[in-house]
Amino acid sequence: MNKINQIFARRGDRKLLSLYFCAGAPRLEGTADVILTLQRRGIDFLEVGIPFSDPLADGPVIQTAATKALRNGMNLKLLFEQLRAIKGQVTIPLILMGYLNPILHYGIERFCQSCVDSGVSGMIIPDLPFKDYLEQVKPVADRYDLRVVMLITPETSDERIRFIDDNTDGFIYMVSSAAITGAQKSFDERKQAYFRRIDAMQLRNPRMIGFGISNRQTLRAAQDNAAGAIIGSRFVTLLSEAGGNADQALDRLFADLGLKE
Repeated sequence: MNKINQIFARRGDRKLLSLYFCAGAPRLEGTADVILTLQRRGIDFLEVGIPFSDPLADGPVIQTAATKALRNGMNLKLLFEQLRAIKGQVTIPLILMGYLNPILHYGIERFCQSCVDSGVSGMIIPDLPFKDYLEQVKPVADRYDLRVVMLITPETSDERIRFIDDNTDGFIYMVSSAAITGAQKSFDERKQAYFRRIDAMQLRNPRMIGFGISNRQTLRAAQDNAAGAIIGSRFVTLLSEAGGNADQALDRLFADLGLKE
């Protein structure tokens, strides 16, 4: 069974926590240390960002990290080499999050093969059209037992959400708002209503809520309305401020979120 499916199958009532960081930022050779540190500290699964020069869905924090990573020399070939080096030590699911252009340039088949070779369990491609997913990406990913996680937003129709739910496996990424990534202090009533609407749909796939989670209030709202939370921008900021020291960044994040290990 794919590691993503495994972790949701065995979680019980426990709420999951996933973190995002951009490979190659702030240090080119820091990818392995960040992954192994976060695994040791109990993070359930990780989204490893593939840096891209034009990340349309990302706010300034992740854009800055991507620019830094590219200037450091990070690319898909190097990222897969770094992941392969620690494959035997990684037990949690790794999900690559990146835009379609670099993946197409690398080649879909080659990309999926490299994911398997380096211990990656799935991918998130925010700008992948669903038609292209069904016709071009899903058949290849299925052959390699990889999960392609799709995003929904408050503007996504119920019909579209059910179509996504019927044609994906693993989990659904619930974007808290239609805006770009970035920390928020709270989720307003409109967002809360969106969470309740999706919950009432009783979807087949579990859901994780991301975008804007940075403190106790937003974490609690995500946990109350989904299987768990995904935190990106806040952790990327803390990792940068800590000079790439994942332990220090996680200490500060746990303090922000009111979490204990």
